[in-house]
Amino acid sequence: SAHYDHLGIIGGKVYNGADDDGSGTTGMLAIAEAFTKAAHAGHGPRRSILFLANTGEEKGLLGSEYYANHPVFPLANTITDLNIDMIGRTDVAHEGKPDYVYVIGSDKLSSQLHSVLEAANRQYTKIDLDYRFNDPNDPNRFYYRSDHYNFAVHKIPVAFFFNGVHADYHEASDELDKIEFGKMEARARLVFYTAWELANRDERPVVDSNKP
Repeated sequence: SAHYDHLGIIGGKVYNGADDDGSGTTGMLAIAEAFTKAAHAGHGPRRSILFLANTGEEKGLLGSEYYANHPVFPLANTITDLNIDMIGRTDVAHEGKPDYVYVIGSDKLSSQLHSVLEAANRQYTKIDLDYRFNDPNDPNRFYYRSDHYNFAVHKIPVAFFFNGVHADYHEASDELDKIEFGKMEARARLVFYTAWELANRDERPVVDSNKP
């Protein structure tokens, strides 16, 4: 999942949201293209995959809430939500450091999902997985602030991929010319490889925690 809405027009200025969440939406479309090419080559995933582009995220996760209440496929058959929200920039904590992505929520409902994600990163992308915002005492409460949360409340395992906030967060200056495409690609590849493994496993990730 990714959300394609942003803040709209405020005070006559257009807030395009290139990173938030144009980057995640673009990453999701690239992942969809990769799965489609694999299917055409005879290597389609064993499970169905839904690519969910939400709107209303900035107004209170409204699009994903609506989907959770009116799903295309029964939520009982939904094994995971991999949510991509801001993957095109670098935050202050990682300036000048190797590539990274914050991963939030991957172990809260399913330790197996967390293991699959980490194994995919070790084998393919090898970027730094930063879990600092996974702390339940995180004052930013990022875990509750993007679309994956409307799946988590239904006990569906989730992972939220995020580059952290920056000076252009929720500003009109969040524009395309500031996107770091190499980092965006690496993060999208991690989501793809995680999704690929989940879509081709015999078993779905076991829910072994009751955390919301």
